[in-house]
Amino acid sequence: MRTLDPQTYGKDFAVVVEGVLQRLSATGAQLAVKLEISATTADGFGDDAVRTVSENAGTLRFEQSGFETD
Repeated sequence: MRTLDPQTYGKDFAVVVEGVLQRLSATGAQLAVKLEISATTADGFGDDAVRTVSENAGTLRFEQSGFETD
């Protein structure tokens, strides 16, 4: 597992793709890549953010998504 920097996650993920995924793929291996996202905020997430993220997760075919409340 590797944690990506939230400020540079696009660049960091590109490095993982180039350095690991492309090399494994070149061997003919079948790859499974899983993405886990965790986000917290002291004030909680507003209804708009919850709705938009939930809709986008569905559109992007995330197997699981949701928001936890205390």
